[in-house]
Amino acid sequence: MRDYKKYDVWAKAHEFTLFIYKEVLIFFSINEKYDLMSQLKRATYSVPLNIVEGCGRNTDKDFVHFLDISLGSVQEA
Repeated sequence: MRDYKKYDVWAKAHEFTLFIYKEVLIFFSINEKYDLMSQLKRATYSVPLNIVEGCGRNTDKDFVHFLDISLGSVQEA
């Protein structure tokens, strides 16, 4: 099992998630709260969570699969 905290990509994804929550989402209006804000939140926190999940897998193939999912979330955000 890999230690996700050793990966710079996880640290940067985590920092990005905190940035979105602290610096970006506060500017959204109430009308956007349940649509755009919700989608941005899900896409943002999906990136580091998928990296962590991939680190918990036993094969390189599974690990790469979850990194690919994370990449998709980055493109969505």
